Amino acid sequence: MNIIQANASHIPQLALLFDKYRIFYKQTSNISAASSFLEERFAKSESIVFMVFIGDKAVGFTQLYTTFSSVSMRPYYILNDLYVDDTYRKEGIGSALLTTAQEFCVKKGFKGLALETAIDNPAQKLYEKLGWQKDSHGFHYFWPTNS
Repeated sequence: MNIIQANASHIPQLALLFDKYRIFYKQTSNISAASSFLEERFAKSESIVFMVFIGDKAVGFTQLYTTFSSVSMRPYYILNDLYVDDTYRKEGIGSALLTTAQEFCVKKGFKGLALETAIDNPAQKLYEKLGWQKDSHGFHYFWPTNS
């Protein structure tokens, strides 16, 4: 297993995984749109992506976005996406990606990492095993533009 920080040259392989990730969340497959979305993130330096390779095959990724805490006046990352190809699950790849993100966060001197997950997502056990704490101090709200 080899974990790298992805760049724009990895988009062809990353877009395939990103598309599968979106399909997992009940979205329609669209490799072209996935590629365009990722190209824009890299062009604008809006995200950090780590990819896992086994041999020359990309099998998983995580994507981080920077945000800020006004209260602590420090930046932190939102771990927005985490995906491991079906055939490579239960091999420690998700754990390795999460650990890589945590180490990167520490290296950058950021406040921490935040993520949102479904109430029934079995990965919660992994998050808690790796030191993630469930936020019980507030609720998550979202206002949609309906567009």
